[in-house]
Amino acid sequence: MTNSTASTGFEVRSANFGDTMDFFAPGLKRWQTKEWKPTNPRRFLPVSVTGDACALQCDHCQAKVLEGMISASKGRDLFELAARLKGEGTEGLLVSGGSMRDGAVPLERHIDAIGRIRSELGMKVVVHSGVVKPEVARGLADVGVDAVMLDIIGADETIRDVYHLDLTARDFDRSLGHLADAGLRIIPHIVLGMHYGQFLGEHAALEMIAAYPVSTLILVVLVPLVGTPMEHIQPPPVAEVVDFFDVARGRLPDTTINLGCGRPMGQMKVELDRAAIDHGLNGIAYPADGAIEYARERGLDVNLYEYCCSLTWAGEDGMAYREVSVSEVSVSVG
Repeated sequence: MTNSTASTGFEVRSANFGDTMDFFAPGLKRWQTKEWKPTNPRRFLPVSVTGDACALQCDHCQAKVLEGMISASKGRDLFELAARLKGEGTEGLLVSGGSMRDGAVPLERHIDAIGRIRSELGMKVVVHSGVVKPEVARGLADVGVDAVMLDIIGADETIRDVYHLDLTARDFDRSLGHLADAGLRIIPHIVLGMHYGQFLGEHAALEMIAAYPVSTLILVVLVPLVGTPMEHIQPPPVAEVVDFFDVARGRLPDTTINLGCGRPMGQMKVELDRAAIDHGLNGIAYPADGAIEYARERGLDVNLYEYCCSLTWAGEDGMAYREVSVSEVSVSVG
């Protein structure tokens, strides 16, 4: 990584998006820093349609990510759950869950409820689909889901060894095609270092994504979780991750690219967040302490949003989510 490379990414963002940097704090976990304390931690919440169950038991997760989600399994009606959450101040949902053996999250029986949540409750709904079938994509489009998120994996070895799926990268490419054909907003994720801390199919995944009209690309970094086969794996080196920031920015100069929720804590998080700013990414979820001030020092206008970093079109939709100014932040935490 060189200063000139960082300058190039910074300039690409400025040329295509202006001198702004977005920060996001959805209610996916309890979080605050000295710079920012969200006013409504329940504004955007995750729901799992499978509870804590997942058929794949991937080596990096083993369903542990699902444990922090609100369960909509065991016969619970998704619409009734959403109505209750709205009464408690929730304005949007991430509808996710564990995968089935074919790599798909079982969303079919919830499509009608998603439509009612959108039309009757006026809530935003983003779904995590996993590998998607054409009929599911069409159904989600018909009920007006706001966006569809899915991990894109570019290496067959990672699909087999980490995710335990009898699929290939071509199946993930087809999923992008089905979502594009349905006219949906597509929010692909690339997990950097997913192959046991090593880069393997990330660049192939980026090329797949570049072939489709995606709304936002989310980059996340492998976080070794306690109690999983990757517990003692080292995350990928900071330099390699930062190099990928630069490659992604250059490959998708006019596509919004955000650094998502998943990345290692501590000093690595601080370094990655600063690099995301320097290399021209558009936004950061749950920024490290000091990242907001660093963006301002670099001459950027800062926006703070209390919702998922996938909802980057929120302002265009006249969305009810509240944008918080930096002056308000200093008052709320001072």
